[in-house]
Amino acid sequence: MKLLRINHLGIATPALAEAMERMSRLFDMGPEHTEEVAEQKVKTAFFPVGESTLEYLESTDPEGPIGKFLAKRGPGIHHVCFEVDDIDAAVAGLLAKGVRMIDQAPRKGAHGCRVAFLHPAETGGVLIELSQGMAH
Repeated sequence: MKLLRINHLGIATPALAEAMERMSRLFDMGPEHTEEVAEQKVKTAFFPVGESTLEYLESTDPEGPIGKFLAKRGPGIHHVCFEVDDIDAAVAGLLAKGVRMIDQAPRKGAHGCRVAFLHPAETGGVLIELSQGMAH
């Protein structure tokens, strides 16, 4: 597996509109892209920062992953996303090593990319997302 770069940091927020307003007020920037990802029960807003991005995430369902995260931990950094060159090979390689994965196969993410998450128990408590195909 080849890690190409840190693609984005995912930040859980209870109110996406407030997060967008805050970014505008603090840094004079708006999102370059917003999207609802129904499969992950989330609304997203992406803010470019150099070669990386901040992804703010608002839950559309309290039982979804972001809803549960917010209920347990409150707002803040949710995950780190690494862009990979071949997500199928990356997931297969990790599974072959016995790495505990949240996703046994890549699934659809924002921007039409394919994503897979490693279980935080494998990474010292950090939720890591692997992503392929995310175009900015």
